[in-house]
Amino acid sequence: MRRFEDTYRHKGLRKKLVDHLKEKGITDERVLDAILQLPRHYFLDSAFDDKAYEDKAFPIAVGQTISQPYTVAYQSQLLEIKPFDKVLEIGTGSAYQACVLAEMGAQVFTIERQKALFDQNRGFSYLKKYPNIKFFYGDGFEGLPTYAPFDKVIVTAAAPFIPEKLISQLKTGGKMVIPVGEGVVQRMLRLTKKADGSYSEEVFDNFSFVPMLGGREGT
Repeated sequence: MRRFEDTYRHKGLRKKLVDHLKEKGITDERVLDAILQLPRHYFLDSAFDDKAYEDKAFPIAVGQTISQPYTVAYQSQLLEIKPFDKVLEIGTGSAYQACVLAEMGAQVFTIERQKALFDQNRGFSYLKKYPNIKFFYGDGFEGLPTYAPFDKVIVTAAAPFIPEKLISQLKTGGKMVIPVGEGVVQRMLRLTKKADGSYSEEVFDNFSFVPMLGGREGT
C-alpha cells in the first residue's frame, strides 16, 4: 500500500537527497526543486518508506523499476525543459519521472506498454495533481504520432537502437534523451533534430536501464 503522508522527516530526507544530487553534478535548479517538491515515497510500496530517498532504483510491479533519483535528475537536466514544453516520455513506469517533468512545467505525454502499470497509475490518486500529464497504453517504439510534433522526447528504458519514428515526431531543434545499447550498460545520448530530418548526437555517461521492448503486455 502507498502512504500519502508527507512528514517533516520525509522533507528532510528529500533535502539530503537534493544535496547529494548537487554533489554528483546536477546543477539545474529547476530539476533540483522538482525533486525537492516531489514525495518519492508515494511512488513506492510503504515497505520502502525508510529507503525512498536513497539514491537507488527500487522494484515496482511487473519486473520494472523506479529509476535512481540521480538518473531521473540527469535525464531531466539533459532535456533542458522550458515551461510548456511538449514532452513525449517512453516508459511511464511508476510515473515519478513524468511528475518531475510536470513539476518543471512541461506538458507530458507518457506511454506505458505494461497494462498492469498503466492501470495502476490510472488508480493512483496523487497523479490527479498533474493535469499536465496525459497517460497512454501502447508501444513506445511507435510514439504518439497523433500528438506530434514534440519539443522533447525522453526514453526511460535501454533502446537497442535509435527509433526513427520517435525522431520523426520531434520538432526541428527538438531534443531526445535516450540510453542506447543492448548490454548491461548503455550510453546516454542527446539527439538534436535538424531541419532536414537528420540529427546531431552528443554522448554522455553510462547507465543501466531495463530493456525497451516493443508491443504491449497484458491486453
